[in-house]
Amino acid sequence: MNHEGGVKRLDADLDGEGLVIGVVVSRFNEAVVDALLDNCVRELAELGVRAADISVVSVPGALEIPLALQAMAQTDRYDALVALGAVIRGETYHFEIVAETSATGIQRVQLDTGVPVANGVLTTDTDEQAEARLEKGAEAARVAIEMTNLLRAIDDE
Repeated sequence: MNHEGGVKRLDADLDGEGLVIGVVVSRFNEAVVDALLDNCVRELAELGVRAADISVVSVPGALEIPLALQAMAQTDRYDALVALGAVIRGETYHFEIVAETSATGIQRVQLDTGVPVANGVLTTDTDEQAEARLEKGAEAARVAIEMTNLLRAIDDE
């Protein structure tokens, strides 16, 4: 906590040591999601999360991610969760349904359970756009750790 001019300020804390992280990955657009996962796991390790404290669960597609996240959150074993997937626009309206429904479900899990969930599900128009955003896996790892530490700091205040 930082005190500037008497104002309490909770700054970003990216120390992942001792945290247990669950990751749910979609198998649809598997090559993109595998790269997202590699970047996520690498970043978690760089931030101090032990490999033994990372669990990865695979689901068929983005629509199944929220249910797996909810099941994991309800176990009380995870400090934070990460959702990784890739929804790439096709020629039908299905893209909008999947993108909106999965994002809403992911958000609902964290609000309903109080377990931070970092949304690393890409929603792009093309495969090339998805491939250009693979750093989102690492970004999701940082979000999961930061939000876990923030909630703990708020509780300790």
